[in-house]
Amino acid sequence: MLSPQDQLTELVRTLETAQHVFATDPLLVTEKLQVEDGSPIQKLHRRASRIDSNGALARVLGKIDGRIKGIMIVMSVVWCVSGFLGLFTLLQANVVNFFYVLVCLLGFHTIMLVGWLVLTLVNQGKQSSNWFASFVSPSHLIRGKDDITQAAVGLYEQQLQHSGMRWYLGKFSHQLWLATLTGMLFAIIFLLIVRQYSFSWESTLLSDQALITLTHLLGWLPSMVGFDVPDNTAIVQSRLVTDALPLSVARQWASLLVGSLLMYGIVPRAIAWAFCALMFRRKKMRLDIKLPYYQKILNFWQRHVVDADDFIEVAAPVAPKATVSAGKKLVALLEYPSNQEKWWQVGLELSNNSRNEHKIENEIENFGIVDDREDMTRLIAYLEQHSVQVLLGIHNKALPDRGTLRKLDQIATHAKHGLIVQLLNNDTVPNQPESETEMISPKDIRQQQWQTALSERKIGLVNNY
Repeated sequence: MLSPQDQLTELVRTLETAQHVFATDPLLVTEKLQVEDGSPIQKLHRRASRIDSNGALARVLGKIDGRIKGIMIVMSVVWCVSGFLGLFTLLQANVVNFFYVLVCLLGFHTIMLVGWLVLTLVNQGKQSSNWFASFVSPSHLIRGKDDITQAAVGLYEQQLQHSGMRWYLGKFSHQLWLATLTGMLFAIIFLLIVRQYSFSWESTLLSDQALITLTHLLGWLPSMVGFDVPDNTAIVQSRLVTDALPLSVARQWASLLVGSLLMYGIVPRAIAWAFCALMFRRKKMRLDIKLPYYQKILNFWQRHVVDADDFIEVAAPVAPKATVSAGKKLVALLEYPSNQEKWWQVGLELSNNSRNEHKIENEIENFGIVDDREDMTRLIAYLEQHSVQVLLGIHNKALPDRGTLRKLDQIATHAKHGLIVQLLNNDTVPNQPESETEMISPKDIRQQQWQTALSERKIGLVNNY
């Protein structure tokens, strides 16, 4: 899996590619980060966090991640309880066949562990079948048809298909086995505390000496860490026992049973779990900053110095100067409000210095803010019925993106006496000294973007920046 920060960054990339509207404008954030310090990865993480200023993206990712981890915890608890109950049921008799119980405890577990080891050696560098991806598919864990949810689900499903997930699946499989064996260990200890058992063994083909040899081989590893192993006399005494053995002999067999479960079950499985965890960390997904999306952002941040010797300055496009026609005017704000009540006075007075303010105001109708589709429909209907010149006020935070320019083109098409634009400066921060503004500010970049867009459309501009 990607780290939480990488996941958020990738989700922002996916949504921005799909033209999603974020809580904070990505272009504004990108421009401000140009002058900040930090490695490329750190700045990309910072950019994603600022774009997700309301935390909507992080909440969806956290919800999916929490539910996946919740399923894993619940499954581990269920496996632990099943191991406890299984062994509790197995040890109901007072006289227990030692080797039969041992095979029930470790037989299938050992086969599965050896099988996993063989498959790991055979499938080196190959991706195993991803049953876990279909079992805990994020689309089953979270419901939602909105863009954020769908993109987050797609991001998680993409991660589940990564080649490094084979180690994540192995880690989870070993975790379930450890839970089962731990439940068995708790059951054994609990029953040995509250009940008194006798241990025996039976065999048609094996002699006493063969069982003595087998028991000592089995007890070699547990004895290395302090567990008791039955001696030769105890082993012979335990054959075909139907009554209680001496307590010292029963304790030896009980100690060997617990030691075998630990040394041949829990310890090997814990080693396999740790190995998978280490390999998963080494194969963990990383943010691919070589993608064109990230390269475009990084290249923008690196545009700081231009050599004067080989630089050929190209004149930037300039919008034509606005000409105010005689007659009625319709003033409107595009998407953003203005902190000035009569923002339009500056634009009209610049072109009509000889006309008094009262007369100008009598010729003006204030439409308000044009934002959503309903506002546009109402404005177009008005323009089709009235012959007016439109003065459109645009906030300095507004982007000349495709949606905004589409609105601009529609208004220009229906305005019978033409359209002029006034760029509004709503900043409350005073101008900095010239020495502190040698680098191009985001506001200057935005102003030039509007100059270019209006120049292409031959729309007059009243520049109030």
